[in-house]
Amino acid sequence: MTATSPAKTALRNIPQNQWHRATWADYVALRDDPSPERIRLAFNEGWLWVTMGAEGISHATVSDLFTSLLFLWAIQHPDQVFSSLGRCLLEQAEVRASAPDLVLYVGPDYPQWQPGEPRRIDLNQTRLPDLVGEISDTTLASDLDEKKHLYAALGIPEYWVVDVRGQRVFAFLLQENGEYLPCETSQALADLPIALLDETLQQLAQGTNTSAAAWLSQQMAALGQKQP
Repeated sequence: MTATSPAKTALRNIPQNQWHRATWADYVALRDDPSPERIRLAFNEGWLWVTMGAEGISHATVSDLFTSLLFLWAIQHPDQVFSSLGRCLLEQAEVRASAPDLVLYVGPDYPQWQPGEPRRIDLNQTRLPDLVGEISDTTLASDLDEKKHLYAALGIPEYWVVDVRGQRVFAFLLQENGEYLPCETSQALADLPIALLDETLQQLAQGTNTSAAAWLSQQMAALGQKQP
């Protein structure tokens, strides 16, 4: 008989893709379960989100495109330091955790893993990312509500929600009162127009994510030429 881990047994009884009451210990048990099943978790002050299974085609296509966007921006701005750590688990122990699709650090003080350390970002030991983002294929409502509140509570300066089906990007900047307000230009990516991201998604609808990235690279180069 094959033994089943307590975490896996509990997982079968947990509602998927919706927030429900749980403890930090419940979250840790799922996080540390050694089973090979694909699982993504988020936790915010007694509320847990569980998603199982691999990415769908649409999510993967847009996720790769927006990761490429960050690299393209870095190429256009070689005088700055950027570190992309998408899908890496962010934790504020006992309180909050999530693994955003996009995680960007701007500047030289970015997290670097050391042997013997957990393979996640401990926000009690390292600074916050400058930007996080969620690729929203089937999770738009939660990403604009519960996830948005989670990242605001963590103090993430900038948050993007990429609406795959609506071909648009909702971008927010954190205010002094701890709330997000919509923005038209990126702070982490030095005044990159958010409207250009919407146009890139529209380009994607006419081709591949690599062709959309090539188009975006041309637009970024043109932006750089306009800047003094």
